[in-house]
Amino acid sequence: VILLVYKDTLLSFVASVQLTSNDMLRVGDWIEMPQVGADGDVVDITLHTVKVQNFDKTIVSIPTWRLMSESFKNWRGMQQSGGRRIKRSLFIDASGVRFIRDDEEQKLSQVHLLTDYISRKQAELKAWNEAQGNVAAMSANRRRMTNIGTFRAYALAYLKSHPEIQPNMTCMVRQMQTTAQGIPLEIYCFTGTTAWADYERIQGDIFDYLLAVLPEFGLSLYQQPSGGDLRAGLLPAMLGASHIPETEKHVM
Repeated sequence: VILLVYKDTLLSFVASVQLTSNDMLRVGDWIEMPQVGADGDVVDITLHTVKVQNFDKTIVSIPTWRLMSESFKNWRGMQQSGGRRIKRSLFIDASGVRFIRDDEEQKLSQVHLLTDYISRKQAELKAWNEAQGNVAAMSANRRRMTNIGTFRAYALAYLKSHPEIQPNMTCMVRQMQTTAQGIPLEIYCFTGTTAWADYERIQGDIFDYLLAVLPEFGLSLYQQPSGGDLRAGLLPAMLGASHIPETEKHVM
């Protein structure tokens, strides 16, 4: 009977000892526990409950024992690292992917972020094509630069030269599995700050710029057709039908 009465107290006491001895939780930590609706900063730790102030300023009280019996995410490691991860994709319209023409290659070689890449790539492709001999005269037998590959190299060079991206953490632009929404190019890097507002500003600036520069490579972002797109596509057909004489409409 005593064990049943003091069950929660005993569980909370053991959980408190484990949380403290393993340094799993501190006041001020940002934790995320979706199953109890907690996503914010720890403001108080007592024997029975842990109070979390969510970002919408609501308070969630979590029984201490639940933090040991269930999983939660502690963002302290991210805050201590000094960098916060950006992991978001640009979905490229696959219909725009093609080889770069010679005039485009010459133009892009003048972009300072691409100068080294293009000169290195030109030397590599020239050596490979020459090694193939006469068969390289056929287009399908020789290697050429693509606009999506060149954009990927440009995006990576842009990230590495960005003053607010951590230079000592992982930074890459990778092509993911093609989907019905296009070809995902994932931007993976870490900002030089963990402050939420600054992180969102940096992330927004990066994607604003990359979206705006896509047409320079002959690429566009995939976007599902809206009602306006469908109306614009059907309008010529509707106008054409309006000019058909009534007698011909009946025949049709």
